[in-house]
Amino acid sequence: MTDTRNLTDAEWREKLTPEQYHVLREAGTERAFTGEYESNKAPGMYKCAGCGAPLFSSDTKYNSGSGWPSYTAPVDPQAVDEHRDVSLGMVRTEVRCAKCEGHLGHVFPDGPGPEGLRYCINSAALDFEEKPGS
Repeated sequence: MTDTRNLTDAEWREKLTPEQYHVLREAGTERAFTGEYESNKAPGMYKCAGCGAPLFSSDTKYNSGSGWPSYTAPVDPQAVDEHRDVSLGMVRTEVRCAKCEGHLGHVFPDGPGPEGLRYCINSAALDFEEKPGS
């Protein structure tokens, strides 16, 4: 994993693609149904595209129909931080990578898992590491 705690804005721009930068550093959102991992069904680990921290397992991924990769829970509760987001005239809960503070997406209370949560995450914020032997 890359130590990203002290990267300057210029270093982030050099490290990330323009879309990744927009999502991770400017809290942007990719268009629905356009992300690389929205339909991915392979087993493996979804990691932060900014710092490589493990965030979500394919075991918790499901098709929410929202157009973005959706998960019922992070791989570890401490892998993500949640923040109140009042942009766009609504109240939502933003999800950020706990390690590099990159914007990932939002979490909503309408998921199918035991906690009833849907982590709606931008593909541009993720890298996928397929499980060996799959």
